[in-house]
Amino acid sequence: MALCLGLLTAAIWTDVDARTRARNEASALQGARTQLAALHDQVATTTSEKAQATTARDALVASISSTLHQLAGANASIASANVHAYLQGASITTLQTCLGGVQNALAQIRANNNAKAQQDIADVSGPCMQLAGGANAGLVYPFDFPDPDVILAGHTYYAYATNSVAGNIQMIASSDLVHWVAVGNALPSLPSWAAPNLTWAPAVAALNGHFELYYAVDVAGTSDECISVATSSAPGGPFIDKSTGPLECQKNLGGSIDPSVFVASTGTPYLVWKSGGPGSSAIWSQQLDASGTTFSAGTTPTLLLTPDQRWESGTVEAPDMVSTGGRFFLFFSGNDWNSANYGVGAASCSGPLGPCTDTASSPILGSGGAIDGPGGESVFTDPSGNFYIAFHAWVPGAVGFPNSRDLYIRHLSVAGPAPSVGGPVG
Repeated sequence: MALCLGLLTAAIWTDVDARTRARNEASALQGARTQLAALHDQVATTTSEKAQATTARDALVASISSTLHQLAGANASIASANVHAYLQGASITTLQTCLGGVQNALAQIRANNNAKAQQDIADVSGPCMQLAGGANAGLVYPFDFPDPDVILAGHTYYAYATNSVAGNIQMIASSDLVHWVAVGNALPSLPSWAAPNLTWAPAVAALNGHFELYYAVDVAGTSDECISVATSSAPGGPFIDKSTGPLECQKNLGGSIDPSVFVASTGTPYLVWKSGGPGSSAIWSQQLDASGTTFSAGTTPTLLLTPDQRWESGTVEAPDMVSTGGRFFLFFSGNDWNSANYGVGAASCSGPLGPCTDTASSPILGSGGAIDGPGGESVFTDPSGNFYIAFHAWVPGAVGFPNSRDLYIRHLSVAGPAPSVGGPVG
């Protein structure tokens, strides 16, 4: 009997032990599966980021290659009657200097030396300006510089633009608005939640003794387009983004991009931006707190403008608001950014939170002369209070990505019932 009881007890313990081991093994297996799933996610994210980086680099190479193609075409046709008009009196030496600098920059990019590429481009800015044929249209920087934002800090103008050879946010500087030099990458690193190589449409504002850089960026591992903000003690950066998530996204409206900042005469800052895509885009405004890094408590986005003019073709974007003489103007871009149909419009607003109404049924700046598809505008003043408008544009005959969108600056009049764009600076 004792033997039977012992055997039964042993069997029970053996069964319990087996069940325990089975549970432990099942738990371990589940843990392994969880780790494997996490590893798969990491691999997918890494693969996605690598693909994005490759795509960005390929696009940059294609953009510079486009410039090479244009210049090489001019070189090959140097004996033709049209070349004199194209070069506007520039010599073969000028052509070779520009072409050589761009070729050197392309080689440095392929060697992963973006800093040297940036310097090579800056060194031939003058000769390439002569060749681009757009000085009369306001061309000031003959290289890819999309979605520019220009500010005056002290005696120096700083311009910021969508990521390119110079990094996440490229930056150039000038003392006279005519001669610009490359400064570098305004935003050396991104927060962990942001996707690399997908930063664009920057805007910088001076707030309470510091500078805030607002920019559009994709959330890593998603297609969400959002707005974030980075801070610096100086306009030349480096700007640091310590955020744990975006400032604004509006996922239910198709994302939030193209930020700009309007600072009222009282010093109160407002963020102005665009939501949605073609056919669903809109421009919004919301009050920021004094730091400029978050929205003021109790406020919500206010709708300023939707596309209601034929020339806009369902898209309004790239907003920039200014005030003068008690009046408020909202500048914006409309139509397809990747075409010659793109242009700059203006609306009159009752204040920083609107409402706003188009000042005309046509753009104040469109294709013509030496530019196609102008847009991504930034309005600013000089120390005397004179207004200027900076914008990017395609060179006629080279419209559409990955061709370059160069930087132009022109005088701007806001004295009449509607703003009007004047001649080039310089």
